[in-house]
Amino acid sequence: MNMSIVFKERNMNDSVADSKMADAIRILSIDAVTNAKSGHPGMPLGASQIIFTIFKYHLRFDPKEPKWFFRDRFVLSSGHASAMLYSTLYLFGYDINIDDLKSFRKLGSKTPGHPEYGLTPGVEATTGPLGQGISMVVGMAWSAKYLASLFNKKDITLLDNFIYVIAGDGDMMEGISYEAASLAGHMKLDNLICVYDSNRTTIEGKTDITFSEDVKKRFESCGWSVRIVNDGFDIDKLNQAISEAKKEIGKPKLIIAKTEIGYKSPKEGSNKVHGEPLTEGEVTLTRKNLGWEWQERFYIPDEIISAFKKIVENKIKQKKDLDIKLENYRKKYRDDWDKLSKYLNKDLINIDLSIEESQSLSTRESSHLILNQIAKKVENIISGSADLSPSTKTNIVDFPQRNIHFGIREHSMGAFVNGVSLFGGIRPVCSTFLVFSDYMRPALRLSSIMKISSIFVFTHDSIGVGEDGPTHQPVEHIMSLRLIPDFTVIRPADFYETLSAWKFILNFNSPSALILTRQRVNTLSEYRDIIVTNFSKGGYILTSHRSPDVVLIASGSEVHIAIETSKILMNSNIKANVVSIPSVELLKKNDRDYLQTLFPSKLKKYVIEAGVGSGWSDIVGDKVEFFGVNTFGYSGNEKDVYKKFGLVPDEIAEKIVEKL
Repeated sequence: MNMSIVFKERNMNDSVADSKMADAIRILSIDAVTNAKSGHPGMPLGASQIIFTIFKYHLRFDPKEPKWFFRDRFVLSSGHASAMLYSTLYLFGYDINIDDLKSFRKLGSKTPGHPEYGLTPGVEATTGPLGQGISMVVGMAWSAKYLASLFNKKDITLLDNFIYVIAGDGDMMEGISYEAASLAGHMKLDNLICVYDSNRTTIEGKTDITFSEDVKKRFESCGWSVRIVNDGFDIDKLNQAISEAKKEIGKPKLIIAKTEIGYKSPKEGSNKVHGEPLTEGEVTLTRKNLGWEWQERFYIPDEIISAFKKIVENKIKQKKDLDIKLENYRKKYRDDWDKLSKYLNKDLINIDLSIEESQSLSTRESSHLILNQIAKKVENIISGSADLSPSTKTNIVDFPQRNIHFGIREHSMGAFVNGVSLFGGIRPVCSTFLVFSDYMRPALRLSSIMKISSIFVFTHDSIGVGEDGPTHQPVEHIMSLRLIPDFTVIRPADFYETLSAWKFILNFNSPSALILTRQRVNTLSEYRDIIVTNFSKGGYILTSHRSPDVVLIASGSEVHIAIETSKILMNSNIKANVVSIPSVELLKKNDRDYLQTLFPSKLKKYVIEAGVGSGWSDIVGDKVEFFGVNTFGYSGNEKDVYKKFGLVPDEIAEKIVEKL
């Protein structure tokens, strides 16, 4: 049984016409933008009937419980049209009021310039960078299908969520939308409905100067079902197209709605209305052209407000009817219900992993052993890679159905994983080579803005890649990822730091990147207790002296170089503490006293890391010198490349002795 709300035709007895209700969204949107003297009025004027149709006739939701798990999801991929979304949420009863609309784009308001997940009730994803929304919904749609495959029964359909997205011309031009459309079509995500607001206008002008492809054929070739609504302002035709699309099995759906930017404004059809507020005079004229008889700003008459309330009452009633079905499921399939509840609650995961220690493993191999042990105990963890799982070692061996083959689509993979995190109930992991993390950066950045628990595994983390040469040897990437606020980068040195990293990540509610080696490293068995006890601090002393002369600081594979260097320095009566820093972000959360024990201000400090050195003085203080890689790498044997850069213990020790 399909539980989604579908009104096949408009109730002609409604006291307020649909077109008038859609105009209410338009009016509030342009009032908000003009009042803010900033924003984008063009798309709200052209697409308000689309979002209205979705919310009234199709979307399953309860504005009083915006996080109700069994709701449908709606994402505005064209995030610049946020005034339209906020106005819609207000009119449909979410916790947004007129004062919030009047505070549009103001500091501290819940109506920021682009939609922000976690800030505004009803906003399902942070959007703005075009292409991200249409890609995140693919992850949401897959999540709904995957969980349905686990929990739906022949007699009770627990999950049948539809995922809706409105996208624009800019979304369609972005490369990530090609990746996402291809993946969604391949996965046959027939619960995904994308309405394309085709107003054929961007900032610089009409799209005929930049965009001449046949979008319909493109999506059809990707395995989508495509419908065109030539009059994108006809709510009945829009409703019919969506209703028909939802009945079709086995394909995601694209509905191309032909509209005009800045509809009924003096600038209709002009690129000038994309991102320039209307003047007060233009707002007045737009009201007249729409047949909107009320001139007071931010005013919606009671009869229209009441019409929206009636819709919401029906939505809430249908949710209550669905709650009866959910209760029947809970009683009949209690174990499955409890399992789903456990997936959703994000309880602390405290698992004992019994893994036999190996003397020499790459950290990607250590991660593979650990992840597969985790998968046996954390049933809702899934993993995938951009066609690299044999190399990144992120495949789940015993549960192949929990592996996702993303293909060579790094950017879409990152957005997909964010969508999975947003949907809830699943802990997603994805992986590629560290050097290709640049292809994913906008998605990584959004994961941090949203503070969601996406897990990114990046392997082949340095010049240790060797023969593949500078194109595949990340140099600037580790420090670059550390620059992203609220993004936790972890670069473990061995098996025990990798194990500790995974245990930490499983209980972390923000995004993280696990940076792993291709080359083998020795297991730091003698430091096991130090690592396990102190890992959450992000940095700790491995080799300690009562009165050290210098401090050697390293992360990842270079920790081993630092330890060997300290032994060589002892031959010259130089006592060197060795500090491992698996995570700079965790390290920075410690108090000043702890940091002083690691990096005494009076001592000379030497950082060893196979990447660029920019930023280390901000991390460990003054009196710091860097041994690393400040140019691109070379093609050659891993050990030869390390020696080429002087990243070998005897050369580092010799230089330190000379400096002292």
